Amino acid sequence: MFDCIVVGAGPAGGTAAYHLAKRGHSVLIVEKESLPRYKPCGGGVSPIVQEWFDFDFSPAISVKATKIRYTWYLEDPVEVKLDRKESVWMVKRDVFDHFLVQQAEKQGAELRDQTAVTGIEFKSDRWQVNTIKGTVEGRYLVAADGAKGPMVKWLGFKQRKRRMAGALESEASVLTSGEPIIYLDFGQVKNGYIWNFPKAEGYSIGVGTFRGGGTQDLKSMVTEYAHQFDVDLNSCQQYGHALCLWDGSQKLHAQNALLAGEAACIVDPFTAEGIRPSMFSGLKAAEAIDRALAGEDNALEKYTQVINEDWGSEMGWASKLAGTFYRFPKAGYQLGIKQPSATQSMLKIMCGELRYSEVVNRVLQRLSSSLISGISVQVR
Repeated sequence: MFDCIVVGAGPAGGTAAYHLAKRGHSVLIVEKESLPRYKPCGGGVSPIVQEWFDFDFSPAISVKATKIRYTWYLEDPVEVKLDRKESVWMVKRDVFDHFLVQQAEKQGAELRDQTAVTGIEFKSDRWQVNTIKGTVEGRYLVAADGAKGPMVKWLGFKQRKRRMAGALESEASVLTSGEPIIYLDFGQVKNGYIWNFPKAEGYSIGVGTFRGGGTQDLKSMVTEYAHQFDVDLNSCQQYGHALCLWDGSQKLHAQNALLAGEAACIVDPFTAEGIRPSMFSGLKAAEAIDRALAGEDNALEKYTQVINEDWGSEMGWASKLAGTFYRFPKAGYQLGIKQPSATQSMLKIMCGELRYSEVVNRVLQRLSSSLISGISVQVR
């Protein structure tokens, strides 16, 4: 029997497994795919995550972005230098996730990939986890099996707040030169944006809608967008996937079990950033289960409290910003994105140096004033 069974080998699961194993606990990671496995994802990671580990992530980083270039309908460009020692890591999820799991294995965690879970059952003081390769038991569970994973339902979370969003993206292997630049285009996509994230071997090009995009032809949009980088997406495999955005405080613990990562809706509703938040939830899940194994009462309940207070309260502000920005995207682009300070503020938020609550009211007031002025001019 294991102290903890982690279902899912993504950033949340890998982080939880690493920190539990490092604390001396017996940990099993169960993953349905064979690692390393491809995962559609833009792959932007804040370097703040390095502070949560005692090993170097360099082998898992494809490139480090140095600039962001924004456009509005492919025009009106603005380029911002990322004025930080380390700004944004660009990673390939097959490499990054596997690397993190390998670090957990070095600490003593056991990995069983190609092992889909078929059901779970709580028996007295432990979880029985049934898989296609047999049954295992653990005192605690971390459900980190993603936005579409079955663990949430099996654990009895029937009335959860889930706001689903969608993305469509491709990995394009092309020759690139020059400094790594993140490209973001606004305006074409309702309630979202199109992106091109640099990788050492090419680009990750995709499109996402984060507040309900209606009946948009996302495939045509992103295919046309890719042409400016001399990329023909018709020759690339395209992947569509769901995003489970944070949509308000909720219970994230069950009997001897916790939700982490996208299973816990840990995705920023404004930017759709998910890797750093997932790793944060994995870190906090490991801390909570470590305390529970030591006999602390209410350790798992405190995990729910920590995520809702430390993460969820800020995501409430992010959701307010998203609601206004995506409702009035042109004003948001002119008054926000085109201001170099806005990018630096977002980087500080991603690095934990600034909170949404410290900037959102100011941004919303600026947008509101501009919109009211525009309406007055039209009336006259």
